[in-house]
Amino acid sequence: MSDNPFEQFNNPEVREKISKNIRLIVLIVLALVLALGSFFQVGTEEVGVITRFGKYTRTVESGLNFKVPFVERVRKVAVERQQKLEFGFRTTSPGVNTSYTRDGARDESLMLTGDLNLADVEWVVQYRISDAYEYLFKVRNVESTMRDISEAAMRQIVGDRTVNEVLTVGRSEIGGRLEELIQEICTSYSMGVKIEQVVLQDVNPPDPVKAAFNAVNEAQQEKETLINQAKSEYNKVIPKARGQAEETIQKAEGYATERVNLAKGEVDRFKSLYAEYLKAPDVTKKRIYLETMADIMPRLGNVIITDEDGNNVLPLLQMQMNKAGNNE
Repeated sequence: MSDNPFEQFNNPEVREKISKNIRLIVLIVLALVLALGSFFQVGTEEVGVITRFGKYTRTVESGLNFKVPFVERVRKVAVERQQKLEFGFRTTSPGVNTSYTRDGARDESLMLTGDLNLADVEWVVQYRISDAYEYLFKVRNVESTMRDISEAAMRQIVGDRTVNEVLTVGRSEIGGRLEELIQEICTSYSMGVKIEQVVLQDVNPPDPVKAAFNAVNEAQQEKETLINQAKSEYNKVIPKARGQAEETIQKAEGYATERVNLAKGEVDRFKSLYAEYLKAPDVTKKRIYLETMADIMPRLGNVIITDEDGNNVLPLLQMQMNKAGNNE
C-alpha cells in the first residue's frame, strides 16, 4: 500500500470505507437531532401547549414529554406561578428593602368619585393562569387586556362611591367588589386566568388637598372613638339599671303578696267572729268589748276615772301595776 494519501483516496476500497463512515456520522447526527427535537422537559410549575403547524393539538403536564420534531412546537406556560399587575406605582427593586416609583403610572391611579372629588388609588391584582389554551389563543395580549379591564373596573367602582367611602370605611368593600368584577370580565373574554387577590395598596387624596382630607379622617376616627366609648358606658349603666328595676319589681310583688295574704287573714278572722256572733250575739259583743278594752287601756298611761261627784276614785295605775306583776 502506498504512503501517498492521494493515492490511498483514489483506492476504491478506501473511498467506500470513508463513504460508509460519513453516512454513519450523518445518521448519528441526524438521530441526535431528532432525539433532541423530539423530547422536551416541562417544569413543575408549567404545562406544555403543543401546536402542529400553528394549530393547537394537545396540552402536556410537567415532566419528560414527546413531540414530532420539525412539525410540532411546544410553548411552556407557568400555570402554578402567581403573577401580579401593579397600578399607580411600579416596583423597581424587589427584596427586603423594596423600592417603588410612580413615574409613568400617575394617570392610571387618579380617579373621580361619585361626589365629584378626586382620589389617588394604588392597587395590586394577583392572578394565576387557569387555562393555558385560552391564555395563549383566545386573547392576543392578556397582560395588556387585564390592565385595561382592571383600570376600567376600578374607575367604575370608585365612581359609584363618595370620596369618604373610598378613603375610609369602603376600602375593603372596594377590594372585594373589584376582584369579583375583574373575574367576571376575564371569564366572559375566555382569558384563562383566575384572580387570586386584589389588594388596595394605598388610597389617598391628591397632594393639594391631602391636609384637609387627613383632618376629615382624624375627625372620623375621633367620632368612632366617642361612639365606642358611649357604647361602653351604655353597657355599664343599662344592665345595672335593669337589675335595680328588676329588684324593685320583685320587692313590690313581695309586698303586694304580703298585703294580700294579710287581708285574706283579716277577712277569715272577721268571718269566724261573725259566725260566733250569729250563734250568741250578746256574749260575742261583750267578749269583743272586753278584748278591745284590754288592748286599749294599757296604752292610755296613768288615767284616773271618777264619777260626776268625784267619789269612788279608781286609780288605773294600780291596776296596771298589779297586771304587770301577775304577768311576771
